[in-house]
Amino acid sequence: MNIDVSKTKKLIKQYRRKKGALIPLLQAIQKEHGYVPKSSIDLIAKELNILPIQIYEVLTFYSQFHLKPRGKHVIKVCQGTACHVMGGKEILGYISSKLGINEGETTKDGMFSLERVACLGCCGMAPVIVIDDDFYGTCTYQKIDYAIKKSSKGGKN
Repeated sequence: MNIDVSKTKKLIKQYRRKKGALIPLLQAIQKEHGYVPKSSIDLIAKELNILPIQIYEVLTFYSQFHLKPRGKHVIKVCQGTACHVMGGKEILGYISSKLGINEGETTKDGMFSLERVACLGCCGMAPVIVIDDDFYGTCTYQKIDYAIKKSSKGGKN
């Protein structure tokens, strides 16, 4: 995938003189590309005169950052205690099988990424999944089919 570095250069210019700008800059780059590409990391290091490892330290410490492209829609499957007891593992397996990907992967068409999360804080609605910002509680396979279909037909981005 080719990345337009001119957008990264523009963002670096915007944040260059701001104190503590690395995290907001990385957030802006991720918002633009959906992840933080290696080419952006190299450019930030050069332009801000910091080592690439310092950037990777931030990127790998905070779970909000991603180093690989993600799908247009991100499906998070809760694996907290309540969700696990109520079938969260089976829900994860069902979605994995339905989309033909494992957790941490993205479908070939770039439509969906699948993630396992420790807890979504909705224990009373277990088992729970989230697609983008939409929560689906007391999940059944039918609810999951509906949610995936809704997302692929133009639900939220």
